[in-house]
Amino acid sequence: MKPKSKILIIAGSDSSGGAGIQADIKTVTSLGSYAMTAITAVTAQNTNGVKSVIPIPENEIKNQIVYTSRDIKPDAIKIGMLHSSKVVEKVIQSLRQIKVKKIILDPVMVAKGGTKLIDAKAIQIIKKKLIQNVSLITPNIPEAEILTGNKIKNKEDMIFAANQLINLGAKNVLIKGGHLKSKKVEDIFLSKSDFKIFVSLRYNTKNTHGTGCTLSSAITTFFSCGKSIKKACDLGIKYVNSAISTNPKYGKGHGPINHLNSMKIEKKFY
Repeated sequence: MKPKSKILIIAGSDSSGGAGIQADIKTVTSLGSYAMTAITAVTAQNTNGVKSVIPIPENEIKNQIVYTSRDIKPDAIKIGMLHSSKVVEKVIQSLRQIKVKKIILDPVMVAKGGTKLIDAKAIQIIKKKLIQNVSLITPNIPEAEILTGNKIKNKEDMIFAANQLINLGAKNVLIKGGHLKSKKVEDIFLSKSDFKIFVSLRYNTKNTHGTGCTLSSAITTFFSCGKSIKKACDLGIKYVNSAISTNPKYGKGHGPINHLNSMKIEKKFY
Protein backbone atom coordinates (compact mmCIF):
# COMPACT_ATOMS: atom_id res chain seq x y z
CA MET A 1 0.00 0.00 0.00
CA LYS A 2 1.51 3.31 -1.08
CA PRO A 3 0.96 6.36 1.18
CA LYS A 4 -1.70 8.76 -0.16
CA SER A 5 -0.10 11.93 1.21
CA LYS A 6 2.65 13.29 3.46
CA ILE A 7 1.86 14.86 6.84
CA LEU A 8 4.21 16.82 9.11
CA ILE A 9 3.14 16.69 12.76
CA ILE A 10 4.37 19.40 15.17
CA ALA A 11 3.49 18.24 18.68
CA GLY A 12 4.64 16.87 22.03
CA SER A 13 5.50 13.27 22.82
CA ASP A 14 3.31 11.12 25.12
CA SER A 15 5.33 8.30 26.71
CA SER A 16 2.14 6.25 27.24
CA GLY A 17 1.42 6.28 23.50
CA GLY A 18 -2.21 7.40 23.70
CA ALA A 19 -1.94 11.06 22.76
CA GLY A 20 0.50 13.54 21.23
CA ILE A 21 2.98 12.55 18.52
CA GLN A 22 2.38 8.84 19.13
CA ALA A 23 -1.38 9.12 18.56
CA ASP A 24 -0.76 11.37 15.56
CA ILE A 25 1.62 8.92 13.85
CA LYS A 26 -0.75 5.99 14.47
CA THR A 27 -3.71 7.95 13.08
CA VAL A 28 -1.94 9.21 9.96
CA THR A 29 -0.50 5.74 9.27
CA SER A 30 -3.76 3.85 9.82
CA LEU A 31 -5.54 6.24 7.43
CA GLY A 32 -2.96 5.52 4.73
CA SER A 33 -0.61 8.50 4.78
CA TYR A 34 3.05 9.12 5.63
CA ALA A 35 3.87 10.79 8.98
CA MET A 36 6.85 13.04 9.74
CA THR A 37 7.42 14.76 13.07
CA ALA A 38 8.81 17.81 14.83
CA ILE A 39 8.72 17.10 18.56
CA THR A 40 8.07 20.16 20.77
CA ALA A 41 8.29 18.53 24.21
CA VAL A 42 8.84 15.17 25.87
CA THR A 43 6.36 14.20 28.57
CA ALA A 44 6.48 11.43 31.15
CA GLN A 45 2.88 10.36 31.60
CA ASN A 46 0.49 7.45 31.86
CA THR A 47 -3.28 7.04 31.87
CA ASN A 48 -3.43 8.58 35.38
CA GLY A 49 -1.74 11.87 34.50
CA VAL A 50 1.39 13.81 33.54
CA LYS A 51 4.51 13.41 35.73
CA SER A 52 6.82 15.81 33.88
CA VAL A 53 7.17 17.94 30.73
CA ILE A 54 10.62 18.56 29.23
CA PRO A 55 10.55 21.24 26.50
CA ILE A 56 12.66 20.85 23.35
CA PRO A 57 14.71 24.03 22.58
CA GLU A 58 12.83 26.22 20.09
CA ASN A 59 15.70 26.28 17.56
CA GLU A 60 15.71 22.49 17.47
CA ILE A 61 11.96 22.51 16.81
CA LYS A 62 12.54 24.89 13.90
CA ASN A 63 15.37 22.69 12.62
CA GLN A 64 13.10 19.62 12.68
CA ILE A 65 10.39 21.43 10.73
CA VAL A 66 12.58 23.11 8.11
CA TYR A 67 15.17 20.35 7.59
CA THR A 68 12.51 17.64 7.24
CA SER A 69 10.33 19.70 4.88
CA ARG A 70 13.29 20.69 2.70
CA ASP A 71 13.71 17.02 1.76
CA ILE A 72 10.14 15.64 1.91
CA LYS A 73 7.61 18.46 1.30
CA PRO A 74 4.49 17.84 3.40
CA ASP A 75 1.04 18.05 1.79
CA ALA A 76 -0.39 19.23 5.12
CA ILE A 77 0.70 20.07 8.65
CA LYS A 78 -0.91 19.27 11.99
CA ILE A 79 0.11 21.44 14.96
CA GLY A 80 -0.46 20.26 18.52
CA MET A 81 1.29 21.21 21.76
CA LEU A 82 3.22 24.51 21.64
CA HIS A 83 4.20 25.14 25.27
CA SER A 84 5.86 28.59 25.21
CA SER A 85 5.77 31.93 23.37
CA LYS A 86 9.27 31.32 21.94
CA VAL A 87 8.14 27.98 20.48
CA VAL A 88 5.03 29.56 18.93
CA GLU A 89 7.18 32.30 17.34
CA LYS A 90 9.67 29.76 15.93
CA VAL A 91 6.88 27.62 14.52
CA ILE A 92 5.35 30.68 12.80
CA GLN A 93 8.78 31.52 11.31
CA SER A 94 9.18 27.92 10.13
CA LEU A 95 5.74 27.86 8.49
CA ARG A 96 6.59 31.04 6.57
CA GLN A 97 9.78 29.37 5.35
CA ILE A 98 8.30 26.06 4.15
CA LYS A 99 5.08 27.55 2.69
CA VAL A 100 2.60 24.71 3.19
CA LYS A 101 -1.01 25.85 2.70
CA LYS A 102 -3.00 23.14 4.50
CA ILE A 103 -2.47 23.56 8.26
CA ILE A 104 -4.64 22.23 11.10
CA LEU A 105 -4.14 23.70 14.60
CA ASP A 106 -5.18 21.72 17.67
CA PRO A 107 -4.51 24.26 20.44
CA VAL A 108 -3.42 21.81 23.17
CA MET A 109 -3.52 23.72 26.46
CA VAL A 110 -4.71 21.40 29.23
CA ALA A 111 -4.01 17.67 29.72
CA LYS A 112 -6.88 15.24 30.40
CA GLY A 113 -5.94 15.21 34.10
CA GLY A 114 -6.00 19.03 34.32
CA THR A 115 -2.27 19.80 33.98
CA LYS A 116 -1.71 23.12 32.15
CA LEU A 117 0.57 22.60 29.14
CA ILE A 118 1.07 26.17 27.85
CA ASP A 119 1.93 29.62 29.23
CA ALA A 120 -0.18 32.80 29.03
CA LYS A 121 2.12 34.66 26.62
CA ALA A 122 2.03 31.74 24.17
CA ILE A 123 -1.78 31.83 24.20
CA GLN A 124 -1.72 35.53 23.23
CA ILE A 125 0.64 34.89 20.30
CA ILE A 126 -1.54 32.01 19.09
CA LYS A 127 -4.53 34.38 19.15
CA LYS A 128 -2.76 37.31 17.48
CA LYS A 129 -0.43 35.62 14.97
CA LEU A 130 -1.09 31.91 14.44
CA ILE A 131 -4.87 31.46 14.23
CA GLN A 132 -5.21 33.50 11.02
CA ASN A 133 -2.46 31.50 9.30
CA VAL A 134 -4.05 28.04 9.61
CA SER A 135 -6.84 26.31 7.67
CA LEU A 136 -8.74 25.08 10.74
CA ILE A 137 -8.55 25.36 14.53
CA THR A 138 -9.99 22.50 16.64
CA PRO A 139 -10.31 23.54 20.32
CA ASN A 140 -12.25 21.55 22.88
CA ILE A 141 -14.49 23.48 25.27
CA PRO A 142 -11.82 24.34 27.93
CA GLU A 143 -9.47 25.50 25.14
CA ALA A 144 -12.21 27.56 23.46
CA GLU A 145 -12.93 29.16 26.85
CA ILE A 146 -9.23 30.10 27.26
CA LEU A 147 -9.03 31.51 23.72
CA THR A 148 -12.26 33.54 23.93
CA GLY A 149 -12.36 34.39 27.65
CA ASN A 150 -15.98 33.18 27.91
CA LYS A 151 -17.56 30.28 29.80
CA ILE A 152 -19.22 27.65 27.62
CA LYS A 153 -22.19 25.87 29.20
CA ASN A 154 -24.29 24.86 26.20
CA LYS A 155 -24.46 24.60 22.40
CA GLU A 156 -25.37 28.27 22.01
CA ASP A 157 -22.22 29.26 23.94
CA MET A 158 -20.18 27.02 21.62
CA ILE A 159 -21.60 28.77 18.54
CA PHE A 160 -20.88 32.17 20.09
CA ALA A 161 -17.28 31.12 20.86
CA ALA A 162 -16.83 29.80 17.31
CA ASN A 163 -17.93 33.20 15.96
CA GLN A 164 -15.43 34.92 18.26
CA LEU A 165 -12.64 32.74 16.86
CA ILE A 166 -13.72 33.65 13.31
CA ASN A 167 -13.51 37.31 14.37
CA LEU A 168 -9.95 36.67 15.59
CA GLY A 169 -9.09 35.63 12.03
CA ALA A 170 -9.73 31.89 11.96
CA LYS A 171 -10.79 30.63 8.52
CA ASN A 172 -12.59 27.54 9.87
CA VAL A 173 -13.41 26.46 13.43
CA LEU A 174 -14.40 23.09 14.89
CA ILE A 175 -15.30 23.31 18.59
CA LYS A 176 -15.53 19.84 20.13
CA GLY A 177 -18.46 19.33 22.49
CA GLY A 178 -17.31 16.28 24.44
CA HIS A 179 -16.93 18.19 27.72
CA LEU A 180 -20.63 19.13 27.89
CA LYS A 181 -22.79 16.74 29.88
CA SER A 182 -25.32 15.87 27.19
CA LYS A 183 -26.68 12.57 25.87
CA LYS A 184 -25.20 13.20 22.43
CA VAL A 185 -21.90 14.86 21.56
CA GLU A 186 -22.32 17.94 19.36
CA ASP A 187 -19.30 19.39 17.56
CA ILE A 188 -19.74 22.85 16.02
CA PHE A 189 -18.18 23.61 12.62
CA LEU A 190 -18.15 27.23 11.47
CA SER A 191 -16.61 29.31 8.71
CA LYS A 192 -17.61 32.68 7.27
CA SER A 193 -19.82 30.93 4.71
CA ASP A 194 -20.75 27.58 6.30
CA PHE A 195 -22.13 26.09 9.51
CA LYS A 196 -22.77 22.52 10.62
CA ILE A 197 -23.41 20.62 13.85
CA PHE A 198 -21.95 17.11 13.84
CA VAL A 199 -23.98 14.90 16.22
CA SER A 200 -22.42 11.70 17.61
CA LEU A 201 -23.35 9.05 20.16
CA ARG A 202 -21.73 9.46 23.57
CA TYR A 203 -19.92 6.30 24.64
CA ASN A 204 -19.94 5.44 28.34
CA THR A 205 -16.20 4.99 28.76
CA LYS A 206 -13.31 6.68 30.56
CA ASN A 207 -10.96 5.59 27.75
CA THR A 208 -10.83 8.77 25.70
CA HIS A 209 -7.16 9.74 26.12
CA GLY A 210 -5.83 11.34 22.94
CA THR A 211 -9.15 11.93 21.19
CA GLY A 212 -8.29 15.57 20.39
CA CYS A 213 -4.87 14.74 18.95
CA THR A 214 -6.34 11.85 17.00
CA LEU A 215 -9.20 13.93 15.58
CA SER A 216 -6.98 16.77 14.37
CA SER A 217 -4.55 14.29 12.77
CA ALA A 218 -7.40 12.42 11.08
CA ILE A 219 -8.83 15.71 9.74
CA THR A 220 -5.36 16.71 8.49
CA THR A 221 -4.99 13.37 6.70
CA PHE A 222 -8.38 13.53 4.96
CA PHE A 223 -7.83 17.21 4.10
CA SER A 224 -4.39 16.45 2.65
CA CYS A 225 -5.94 13.83 0.35
CA GLY A 226 -8.28 16.34 -1.28
CA LYS A 227 -11.41 16.29 0.89
CA SER A 228 -13.02 19.64 1.70
CA ILE A 229 -12.33 20.91 5.23
CA LYS A 230 -15.93 20.24 6.31
CA LYS A 231 -15.91 16.71 4.85
CA ALA A 232 -12.52 16.07 6.47
CA CYS A 233 -14.07 17.07 9.84
CA ASP A 234 -17.00 14.71 9.24
CA LEU A 235 -14.74 11.75 8.37
CA GLY A 236 -12.33 12.55 11.22
CA ILE A 237 -15.17 12.55 13.77
CA LYS A 238 -16.41 9.19 12.44
CA TYR A 239 -12.89 7.73 12.73
CA VAL A 240 -12.53 8.92 16.35
CA ASN A 241 -15.98 7.61 17.32
CA SER A 242 -15.05 4.19 15.94
CA ALA A 243 -11.72 4.35 17.81
CA ILE A 244 -13.51 5.17 21.09
CA SER A 245 -16.11 2.42 20.69
CA THR A 246 -13.41 -0.22 20.08
CA ASN A 247 -10.91 1.04 22.71
CA PRO A 248 -8.56 -1.63 24.10
CA LYS A 249 -9.19 -0.83 27.79
CA TYR A 250 -5.52 -0.28 28.69
CA GLY A 251 -4.36 1.43 31.90
CA LYS A 252 -5.96 2.31 35.21
CA GLY A 253 -6.98 5.89 34.35
CA HIS A 254 -8.06 7.56 31.08
CA GLY A 255 -6.99 4.83 28.65
CA PRO A 256 -6.15 5.19 24.95
CA ILE A 257 -8.51 4.72 22.02
CA ASN A 258 -8.06 2.21 19.20
CA HIS A 259 -6.13 3.84 16.36
CA LEU A 260 -6.16 0.61 14.36
CA ASN A 261 -9.94 0.61 14.01
CA SER A 262 -9.81 1.49 10.30
CA MET A 263 -7.21 -1.16 9.47
CA LYS A 264 -8.16 -4.62 8.31
CA ILE A 265 -5.64 -6.95 9.93
CA GLU A 266 -5.37 -10.16 7.92
CA LYS A 267 -2.95 -12.07 10.13
CA LYS A 268 -3.10 -13.17 13.73
CA PHE A 269 -0.40 -11.65 15.92
CA TYR A 270 0.92 -13.79 18.76
